[in-house]
Amino acid sequence: MVGPRGSTDTIIALASGTGRAGIAVVRVSGPGALGVLAHFSTESAPLPRHASIRKLTTEEGELLDEAIVLVFPAPHSYTGQDVVELHLHGGTAIVEAVLASALKSRLCRVADPGEFTRRAFDAGRLDLTQAEAISDLIDAETEGQRRQAARLYQGEAAKVFEGWRGLLMSAMAALEASIDFPDEADIPGDVDLSALEPIETLAHELESALGDAKRLRSVREGYRSALLGPPNAGKSSLMNRLARRDAAIVSPIAGTTRDVVEIRLVLAGYPVWVADTAGLREARDAIEAEGVRRALARAEEADLRIWVSDASRHAQAGNVSRETSPGGEDGTAGTGPRPGDIRVLNKSDLLPTAPKIAADEEVFIVSAMTGAGFDAFERRLVEIVGERLASDEAPLVTRARHRELVEEALAAVERALEGARIGMGAELVSEDLRLAARALGRITGAIDAEDLLDRIFSQFCIGK
Repeated sequence: MVGPRGSTDTIIALASGTGRAGIAVVRVSGPGALGVLAHFSTESAPLPRHASIRKLTTEEGELLDEAIVLVFPAPHSYTGQDVVELHLHGGTAIVEAVLASALKSRLCRVADPGEFTRRAFDAGRLDLTQAEAISDLIDAETEGQRRQAARLYQGEAAKVFEGWRGLLMSAMAALEASIDFPDEADIPGDVDLSALEPIETLAHELESALGDAKRLRSVREGYRSALLGPPNAGKSSLMNRLARRDAAIVSPIAGTTRDVVEIRLVLAGYPVWVADTAGLREARDAIEAEGVRRALARAEEADLRIWVSDASRHAQAGNVSRETSPGGEDGTAGTGPRPGDIRVLNKSDLLPTAPKIAADEEVFIVSAMTGAGFDAFERRLVEIVGERLASDEAPLVTRARHRELVEEALAAVERALEGARIGMGAELVSEDLRLAARALGRITGAIDAEDLLDRIFSQFCIGK
């Protein structure tokens, strides 16, 4: 936890990745940062923001390393305090020896997780959404995650949240005027209602932000898709083809897959989880029943459902249509495709000719065994992920914390609007607006709560 520790302590930590590397960066922050540098070198400190080479030695004069040293005086540094960076050769033994020597001097202590960024927040160098974006940037593994985190770091979300809070504050000021000066001629009698006109629009914007939360969560945590359909349709083979490896067990025995098996892909620059599920049919034993239950649960949770059928079962019909819902013939009516789902007819290699597809339907005829038709299916999958996750709007509700606070703000705004409609006193309406503004302020950290800040920054890595 960051909170109980002294913010005036001088702290030190490895700011780069652990393990063997070409360069390792050790960061020192606090009022004693230059004292720590003096502990390692008798030479004068480098000029601010000028890289200089210094020999780092122990108190006994033993050479630890020859390093590039950078000094960032307060307040123009990442933390707003004096900061020294030591760019060492990236050997594990060198880093450990430098840290051990610094701690032995008792001039500093090891930084807590996220403490450097916590100090940057406390110094007003960045708001809370930007601090969270730093964590997201570090964790980003795909281009989509990087873009979303970068936009948050640039302060796009904070501008929107603070703009909303400004609207609430303006409305509260107008209401306060009607409370304090009810008989003044220059204060219109209906000021409480006119002041709430922008709040009606704000309520819709808050609802829209919550509606977009699932998309933004998918960018950050992964877009979830599920392969569904009757047993022995080739779902596991299709997943192995997507994974380019044998991720799931494949056999001709129906019901081989009993549990959910997942793989992680990167499509259109976004993380995508693909789940292979048990075949949907009337279960023959308790284990299979549990597998079917889990498959149906995953179908409900999935952002995209991919229904896979055995093409050979439809070869004679010649009229593949929406009524041939995968699994429907096996007693699982109601679990078939919905608008927005993808339909795949697999095992086309077993057919002499491709089955006919209705002109108004999008059905992919593939062979997971030979790869026939697979490229078109995969391209469509990439298109769908890109279309559903890409957006020009500022990313707002990217975390559960944001969602909870926006929901809290929306509930308070709706109470205020309803109170105004039924003639509730301006004092009570203003109080609900204050609660909404407080919830939005907690998103950016304009209104903080110590336990909340401790929880957020404790999730960072040590060197941040």
